[in-house]
This record gives sequence, C-alpha cells and structure tokens, in this order.
Amino acid sequence: MPSSATGLVRPHVVVVGGGFGGIAVARKLKRADVDITLIDRHTYNTFNPLLYQVATASLNPGDVTWFLRAIRSGQDNIRFLKGTVTSMDHDAKVINLDGGNSVKYDYLVIGVGVTANFFGIPGAPEYSMPLYRRSQALAVRDKMFANLENAAVNGQDRDLRIVVVGGGATGVETAGAFAELRNNDLPVTYPEIDPTRVHITLVEMMPHVLGPFHPKLRAYAKKSLEKRNVDLRLGTAVKEVRSDGVLVEHDGREEFVAAGIVVWASGVTAHPVVADWDVPQGSGGRIEIDEHLQVRGLENVFAIGDVAINPDVPLPQLAQPAIQGGKHVAKVIKADQNGKRAKVKAFKYLDKGTMATIGRASAIAEIAYLPRLKGFPAWVIWIGLHIVTLLGNRNRFATLINLTAKYLAWGSHNAIVGETPPIAAQKPQMVDSRTPSKAAKKSAVRKVAADQAAEGHEDTTQH
Repeated sequence: MPSSATGLVRPHVVVVGGGFGGIAVARKLKRADVDITLIDRHTYNTFNPLLYQVATASLNPGDVTWFLRAIRSGQDNIRFLKGTVTSMDHDAKVINLDGGNSVKYDYLVIGVGVTANFFGIPGAPEYSMPLYRRSQALAVRDKMFANLENAAVNGQDRDLRIVVVGGGATGVETAGAFAELRNNDLPVTYPEIDPTRVHITLVEMMPHVLGPFHPKLRAYAKKSLEKRNVDLRLGTAVKEVRSDGVLVEHDGREEFVAAGIVVWASGVTAHPVVADWDVPQGSGGRIEIDEHLQVRGLENVFAIGDVAINPDVPLPQLAQPAIQGGKHVAKVIKADQNGKRAKVKAFKYLDKGTMATIGRASAIAEIAYLPRLKGFPAWVIWIGLHIVTLLGNRNRFATLINLTAKYLAWGSHNAIVGETPPIAAQKPQMVDSRTPSKAAKKSAVRKVAADQAAEGHEDTTQH
C-alpha cells in the first residue's frame, strides 16, 4: 500500500501470533507509516490466564476469546491472515504458510507463545490434558461433566479423582476451582454422588507451591488449598501418565494414583514448528534475542513474549513482558523509519508484580509499591486486573457478569456446560429419584462456607 505522503510503497511489518505481544505491536504501530499483516492459526486471541475458568464451567469460551479481525476497528493499516507458518527464508525475507501461501516482510515480529512441556514423561502427551487452548479447556470441562454424569448413574460406590500436575499459578488456580465446584456445587447439583468420594489432587515436584512468590505467601496458598480439601502431593514427581491415572514417586517410593482426568500445568516449551523457522533457539526451544528483542544474527527480525529468551536477561513468562516487549519493538520500528534507531535504549522490563488466586476471597499478590497481599484484598485486585486486561468491552462485561454470578450469588449453582455422551447403566436398576433432605444439603454447604468465611477474616496483608 503506498504512503499517502510519499506515494512510495510502505514498509511491511509481519506479526506472527495474535497474543498479548503481537497485538501490542500492531496497536502501537497504528499511526506509523507502515502496513501490517497479523498472522495466526486461529481467528481469535485467547486470554490464557482465565482458561481454567472455562475448564471449570464458570466462563463461556467466548468470554476469554477475542476476534482478531476486530483489530481493524479504527486501524486501517492492518490486515489479518489466517494460517500456520511452516518455514522462513530470512535471506529473501519471506515466510511460508500452510497451503502454499507466502508473505514478504521488511520487519518480522514473532510472538507465537508456547505449548505444554511434557519433559519426556511416558504417556503425558497422550493421556494428560493441557490448558493452553480454548479447545483444551472445553475438553477438560466436557470430560469432567461426562465423568460426573456417569458416576451419578453407575458410580455411587466409586471414588472420582482429578489430578492436576504442576504447582504454579495455573495448577493452583485450577485445583482450587475444581475443589470449590466439588465443595459448593456437587452437594446440590449431584445429590447422587458423595462429595467426600470426589478427590482433587495437586502434584508438584518442588516442596512448595507457587515457587516465585514469597515463602509466607506460598504458605498461605498451601493452607488455602488444604482448607478446600485439595490433596497436596508436594515433593512428588510424575513418572508416567496412564489412561486411568498417574504413577508418582515420593521419597523414592512409587505409587499409582487412579484418576479420571489428569490436567497438565507443568512447564512450557516452544512449539515444535519453531525449529523449522531458521532462528537460533535456546533453553526450552525459545528464540534467542538481544537487548532490543531482535533475534540474534537476523536483521529486522524480532521475537517477543514467551517464545523469546535473552540468555543474559531472562524474563518471566507472563503477559506483561510480552505487552511491554511488543511496545518496545514498535518503538524500534518507528525509530528505524525515522533514521533514529541508534537512539533507542535497550529494552528494560518494568516488573509490575504477579498474583495468583486459590478461590473465592482467597488470593496472593506481590505488586510493585504495595505490601505483599493475601486473602480478600488480593482476590479483589486479581479479579479487577484480569477483567481490565481482557480485550473488548463485551468480553469484560460478560466475564464480570459470570464471575459475579459465581462468586457473589453464592446460592446459584448454574454451570456453563456442553455436550456429554449418552450414559448407559452398567447394571440396570431402579433409579431412586429422591434427594437428600434440604437440611442435609444445607449442612454440607454451610460447613464449607463457614470454613471459607473464617479464612476470609484472617490477616490480609503483611510486610
């Protein structure tokens, strides 16, 4: 597309990946004299920090996804192209897509994110369920309800178990959400199932959960999980994942833990296709970059977000490094167009803090210029920040409504469900449609509510 000012063909910026970083680059170049092509294999951006809420039936998938073509609203120097990059020719400055298409670039920005790292554990890729895509979150949700419906018909005398592998933020948040669903909703919605026979197990190889946080906040998170009756297996390694559970090892002793669902939230690595892109790769297959986020050895090729690593200054794999990195790359491109690239200072990440939630009124936060927070104040900040960070007002309002229904309308037990397969009785029998008395159900719910209310009144800040 010619520049309106000069009549010349404008530089072409190709952004591969419509995540936090890719969108930050594109938006920061809104008024630049360039043309932008945004390429992604999906037509939507996924807000990964809330995918576990989809998996645990609290949010719709549309609440956490945003139509990438909507980026053209108010920005006419960008177009979207759906496709998967198969290879790159950096000498010719061409990237090749599946289906035989190719795209030339003057500047290339790679921000494709990462995928689950199974660390070579047998059976993990085949039998565990990661939470990095919308389809994966829906698969976990639908399998959970399929197991519950089957148990309501056939399994009143059996234990059910969900194993979550990984004690980072995703693992802790997922385990906490599953536990609250069991504690608060099952006594009402599945009276056929004894909640004490539904187990949520969190397996973590380290001796604590949430390793990056202060020890006192880690201890609070551990206590909060235990109050929700999460079965914590700390200092425990997964040796194998099978179709019916996981083989774990603790203190040299192996144990098989039967489970209907194994959620994988332990580590990330670059997508395998990155190896075909002719870029230098470092730890975890991530693309090596310099102090300006330029790929080492390649002119005008940048990498941002989780897929990138500067071995000299490694950054956390969070949303903020991707967003700030995208803005920096846009700054470099605009400066280069004005002949002032040499004046751009090296990228410096501004750490705004990190947080994690365990459940209703329970979270931890380490935020710049604030004391360490835990409990209700941290939880309120966590909800507010995640809603604000979502793309699009429709998504923000929908998420606010659904989370309000979940956390504030405590008497509501409505879940966001999908399709489940037909359930056949293994031993046909007369179905007793009678439900436990209201008093019995209220007693079970009251006990959980009392435990969590007591937790909410604990000290919420510490220095």
